[in-house]
Amino acid sequence: MAAFLEVQNLVKSFGTNTVVKGVSFGFSKGEFISLLGPSGCGKTTILRMIAGFEQPSSGSIRVDGQDITGLKPNQRRLGMVFQAYALFPNITVGDNIGFGLKIAGVGAEERRARVDEMLRLIGLPGFEKRYPYEMSGGQQQRVALARAIAPRPRMLLLDEPLSALDAKIRVSLREEIRAIQLDLGITTIFVTHDQEEALSISDRIVVMNSGTIEQLGAPHEIYNTPATRFVATFVGHLNTIEATVVDAQSKTVTIDGQTAVVPALPATAGNGAAVSLTLRPEVLAVGARPGNDITLSGTIADVTFLGSVIRLRVQLGRNVVSLDTFNDQRSAPPSRGETVTISLAGKDMLVL
Repeated sequence: MAAFLEVQNLVKSFGTNTVVKGVSFGFSKGEFISLLGPSGCGKTTILRMIAGFEQPSSGSIRVDGQDITGLKPNQRRLGMVFQAYALFPNITVGDNIGFGLKIAGVGAEERRARVDEMLRLIGLPGFEKRYPYEMSGGQQQRVALARAIAPRPRMLLLDEPLSALDAKIRVSLREEIRAIQLDLGITTIFVTHDQEEALSISDRIVVMNSGTIEQLGAPHEIYNTPATRFVATFVGHLNTIEATVVDAQSKTVTIDGQTAVVPALPATAGNGAAVSLTLRPEVLAVGARPGNDITLSGTIADVTFLGSVIRLRVQLGRNVVSLDTFNDQRSAPPSRGETVTISLAGKDMLVL
């Protein structure tokens, strides 16, 4: 089955600076896709090329079988939500939502009915007579979302729409956006630099770095099996442990004088080779845990209370690792300087 959105060998240069370097991907109808990466990685430029606000230096973009590469933005039938809301301040919420419908020649009665439908969808019925300045940032962004989807676009494009909001509103609004997207079944491209946002609401994630795709996959694939060092360090917290191979045949390494068997150790790592091992904080445990076949001894270097979770930093020697443990109201957390034994499963270690 052909992809609903197809991007082929997309390149964008500004003078001698190439910011998107031959990017290709395809997505099915109804998918929620996040373009994730640091500032300057090319994700917003890709979105703007899909929207028609930037023209590719080379490459093509197809939506539902139609080549839209050379079309003007208003010819693409795509909805866009911007970071800064971009609402018209001098007209009401209802007129803002109905603006695209009016431009398209939709009659007043049908336009009013559609505006009422959109206000119910975003949870703001009865707000049609208000002006943007009379609303909170979260409410304004809901209106911007309603305005984008009112004309029934083929696809929805979201350019970091939550970055101007405070943390609590961001969480609730991203959940609302995902619920609306699922309800409408609309293909959505969401640009963000926030890994938690991308992991929590996406069907698939495109991790970008320096104008190229580092990895494309489902959230659990991106997090659990990073394809590159960049993905491993950019998405989620990651421990990196420097070790030395002591017996390549049995895949045994030494970590600050303590031995461990690492199944993922490559055949090219000979005796005496230095290797970098990575693992997530949540795969480590204080004390024994069923299935954990490696134990390491260390000293508590730091304790960070995060509410339901306590993050410990454990000094093994030259290596320091972080691990998360649930807060137990019946007992105090470990103290700095306390000696502890931690455990993990060798299979959870990746070699970079």
